[in-house]
Amino acid sequence: MEEKLKPIIDILEQLSEDTSVPRNIRRGAREARERLLNEAEALDVRTASAIFMLDELANDPNIPIHGRTLIWDLISQLETVK
Repeated sequence: MEEKLKPIIDILEQLSEDTSVPRNIRRGAREARERLLNEAEALDVRTASAIFMLDELANDPNIPIHGRTLIWDLISQLETVK
């Protein structure tokens, strides 16, 4: 399952460095990435936490459409990991 997380983590890193999205979205993407990388927790806990965090970001009214679409795609990918 860890190999499924690699592309998700890479996309979260790209999103956290994308200057076209608001700072709070970049920070949230960074936090979700760090949560997924925390191997002290079980995989299902990490993915559920990241999904919750990304869902909060997707509902932010200031996020641009391309960022929201990317987050929805990441949530879909994370749901297959659980």
